[in-house]
Amino acid sequence: MTHVSAQARWELRTQRPLLVLAVAFALAYAVPIVDDDAGHAVNLTCTVTEWVVWGAFATDYLIRLALAPRRRDFVRTHWPDLCAVVLPMLQPLRLLRLVSTLMLVGRRARMASQIRLTTYVGGTVVGLLMFGSLAVLSVERDSPNGNIRTLGDAVWWSFTTMTTVGYGDHAPTTGMGRVLAVGLMLSGIALLGVVTANIAAWFISRFEKDDVEERRQTAAIEALTEEVRALRAEVTALGGTPGLLPRPLPSGTEEPSGSTP
Repeated sequence: MTHVSAQARWELRTQRPLLVLAVAFALAYAVPIVDDDAGHAVNLTCTVTEWVVWGAFATDYLIRLALAPRRRDFVRTHWPDLCAVVLPMLQPLRLLRLVSTLMLVGRRARMASQIRLTTYVGGTVVGLLMFGSLAVLSVERDSPNGNIRTLGDAVWWSFTTMTTVGYGDHAPTTGMGRVLAVGLMLSGIALLGVVTANIAAWFISRFEKDDVEERRQTAAIEALTEEVRALRAEVTALGGTPGLLPRPLPSGTEEPSGSTP
């Protein structure tokens, strides 16, 4: 029976609850941006929800650290998690909570072996498009020289930026908006590389399978050839003539009269 560590059991049990909290964070982050006229109560509720979700991920990190058999190794190998936990404490901005939560969700999602690479990449693309659009809209909407005023403009800008097309019809004018643009461009290039590598690996695996099957058939033919040679050698050793071995008669055909029984 395979021994499962306490840390692995904790990560398995908390995988789905943390993803649900991440969805709650997404809603809490999006509502005040999409609904610019939201009241104070709605904004306060969303802010509290964001901090609660971040606190849940921070608690998860501390518990995993406590359950880790080698804590120093855990901190060294999970340093992005630590940065994501500490980041919002340095400067309590909503954008920092957004970045930290995205980092923590991504790190925890990669631990789930049942999540395939294609699903992970697709979810990452959707998440980056959504949060990138909301983030740039929140920092560019009130800019005097900005031209990203609506959610549709922000989504179009995020899509063209992630694909590195960059039509230029919408562009950030603030410093934070340009930082977001750099992050989306780098993320788009990285995701494109992952998809390309995945497709190339699939083709290589197919070619390897075909090559293995061809080698197996070749080996089988060589084995049969060796068996035929061995049989011919045995017949020759018994005094027969391998080239004049009698062939079996077709079914229903009688032997000619006078033949030796």
